[in-house]
Parts: sequence; C-alpha cells; structure tokens
Amino acid sequence: MNHSALFVTVALSLSTATILSILSLPFAGWVVFSKNRWAVAGESLLTMTLVLPPAVLGYFLLVIFSPDHWLGAFLTRIFGHSLPFTFSGLLLASLIYSLPFAVQPVALAFRQVPPGMIEMARVLGAGSRTTFWRVIVPLSFQGLATGWILGFAHTVGEFGVVMMVGGNIPGETRTLSLKAYDDLLSTSGSGVWGSIAPLLLFSFLSLLALNLVRRAGTAGKNGDVRGVPVP
Repeated sequence: MNHSALFVTVALSLSTATILSILSLPFAGWVVFSKNRWAVAGESLLTMTLVLPPAVLGYFLLVIFSPDHWLGAFLTRIFGHSLPFTFSGLLLASLIYSLPFAVQPVALAFRQVPPGMIEMARVLGAGSRTTFWRVIVPLSFQGLATGWILGFAHTVGEFGVVMMVGGNIPGETRTLSLKAYDDLLSTSGSGVWGSIAPLLLFSFLSLLALNLVRRAGTAGKNGDVRGVPVP
C-alpha cells in the first residue's frame, strides 16, 4: 500500500468535508430562505459541478488558478505560492467540486423544518439570526451529517479534478484514485489492490454511515421529542 497516497487522500477528504460542513450552512440558508430573485440562479450555479465533466472543471480551475490569471494572481498573494500542483490548490478545487454534495442535503433539511417552529421562535422575540442558529440548524443535524459524509466520500473518489489541478505528484497531490490509475496502467499491475482496497473500504464505510444516519432520522420522526416511541 502506498501510505503517502493514503495520507494525502485522508487529509484532503477530511479537510474538504469539514470545511464544507461549515460553508454549507450560509449557502443553504441563502438558497432556502432568501427572497432575492437571484436565489434560483445562485442555486443553479452552486450545483453546476454536478453536471460538468470533472476533467473540464479541472481544466477550468487550472486556468483560473494560474498566476497569469488575475484571480490566480490574487490567490497566489493570499497563499504565498501558486496553487496548481500543490495540496492547497487541490483542497480549494475539491471544495468547489464537492460543494453541492454538502449544500443540497443541508438545504433539504432546512426545507423540512416545520414552519410553525420558526414562527413560534419569532413570536417569542428571536431574531432571524438567533432563529437560524438556535432552531433551524439544530433541527437539521441529519442533513449536516449527510452532507459531511457525502463531501468526504465524493472527495475520496475524485479523479478528473485532482488529476488536472494536482498533477499526480507523489507525497504531495497523488491520491489513492490516482495511484490506482497508475497501478492499473502498469505492465505488471502489482500493488493495485493496495490502492483499490482502501477505496472500497471508504466507500462501504461511507454508505454504512449514510444508512445509519438515515435510520436514526427515521427513528426520530417516529418518536416524540424525547426519543420515546409513540404507541
């Protein structure tokens, strides 16, 4: 097993999923509760990466991350180095690519919050911000957990974007998916299971976690607020 590829994959996936779980809150809140007429267009923009081919998105990000591009030059000043073929660039690309996988479950959970609870909080004097953080977010835990798991699993399986932006540099940007690709193309094919086995394990554990979260949410809906089953 290539431990450097495993380390890069785990570090990238954990970082992406955790950051996205934070970013998904304001994005989902804007999509669901904003009365701005551009909210629909904004939601479409946030979910474009679901339909764009990963290699096309990776090439686009590679171009705008370049120091020759005005945005790339700005990001270079912020990070202190150019982003292409670095872990920082790979992380930023992963955040953009996996964003809808984290935002959509949270937005769905926000839409399922009973309007009566939101109105009750406002009647009791809670402002919009307090209602959001004290009522809506706690009631949307299942969506947050689902978004984190999907963000992690999606990042583990990334290929086209990480290939284009990361460049497959061992110990820096080579992930398990890229290592498996290299092993499959090798003449001997030796060591390929060392890369594929962790990917299979991550996939199974992610699906298991999703099913457990879904089952916990279903059990909660079948009981009262204390978790005692309704007869």
